[in-house]
Amino acid sequence: MVTPGTLATLVVAALASLFMAWAIGAGSSGSTPFAPAVGANAISVMRAGFIVGLLGLSGAFLQGENVTQAVGTELIVGPVLTATAATVALLVAAGLVALGVFAGYPIATAFTVTGAVVGVGLANGGLPAWGKYQQILSLWVLTPFVGGGAAYGTARLLRHESVSERVAVPILGGVVGAIVANIDFAVLATGDANAGSISRFVADSLPPVELFGVSLGAALVTLAVVLLSGGAVAQAMHRDEARGQRRFLLVLGGLVAFSAGGSQVGLAIGPLVPLLDAVAVPLPALLAGGGLGLLVGSWTGAPRMIKALAQDYSSLGPRRSIAAMIPSFAIAQTAVALGIPVSFNEIIVSAIVGSGYAAGGAGVSKEKMGKTVLAWIGSLSLAFAVSYGVFWVVSTLLVS
Repeated sequence: MVTPGTLATLVVAALASLFMAWAIGAGSSGSTPFAPAVGANAISVMRAGFIVGLLGLSGAFLQGENVTQAVGTELIVGPVLTATAATVALLVAAGLVALGVFAGYPIATAFTVTGAVVGVGLANGGLPAWGKYQQILSLWVLTPFVGGGAAYGTARLLRHESVSERVAVPILGGVVGAIVANIDFAVLATGDANAGSISRFVADSLPPVELFGVSLGAALVTLAVVLLSGGAVAQAMHRDEARGQRRFLLVLGGLVAFSAGGSQVGLAIGPLVPLLDAVAVPLPALLAGGGLGLLVGSWTGAPRMIKALAQDYSSLGPRRSIAAMIPSFAIAQTAVALGIPVSFNEIIVSAIVGSGYAAGGAGVSKEKMGKTVLAWIGSLSLAFAVSYGVFWVVSTLLVS
């Protein structure tokens, strides 16, 4: 039975979680996906804010479980995320994010929430989850190199004089189709699995034939999606090359916005997962609540950010924007599949830098890059130290 004191603590934690969801929706995950399309004049600012909110909500509900469970149960060994610990973690993280917004400092949400949860967990007697930390650190370290490198290579391909854009862009469309065919969605779950991909879902209705350990049915479905997506982009490019690029950029923005919802919702609601049994709230309901927070944040705060970011993206042009968005989508989906909290700022910034270097380093500021990296490290360290200290003080006062 939940006591009045515990219930009050849960309410405070839920409010802090909603604030985090709003801040995430209004910040990078709500503004970044469609900023390139707005910069390329493919969509208006208000329409972009409206669509990104809906896609973020969809992604949170259909793909948010992995990261949410990881933040709530896998960052610390032991049942130490009590109502008080979760409340402290969320309040510290939300407070630092708010401080960054009002003071103009780039506080990375993923680093902040991860540091806060680990801080309160260790302060409450939990043990470090070294295996999960290795996964998280590996993705965080590899993201700038993989994302930036892929964006650089893609931008170089699109800029090469011997490669026709009417051939290269449809091929990229096929690559995106292959990714879409193999990412997991909650509504496609089969058997004991919590989610399933389009390729596996359709292949289950076909005869079970394997070739070199790979499902032939899933491979054929993937190939069909590749041909359909690549063909659709090719047809659009054939009718009007510039307009076809802008439409492809819109699709990429939608996919990144969807991925942002699936990735970032866990940062807002993950610390509440250990408390669900006490209040008899199912995880899908929590995902829906977090998704609504992202939606409200996108609708109320994202348009202003989109307009500001679009000015930066307008200097990139459609080709470099496409080159930046494809690896961003792929990395975000990798993080969702592995259940790893990841910073969308890190993903997008790395990809933009990579595509920028493909154009001779245009628009790439080494000073700004250095400050951004320091802000990421500072966000993690500060959140860990503050949450550890605050929880120690709170627990000491409660005991006394």
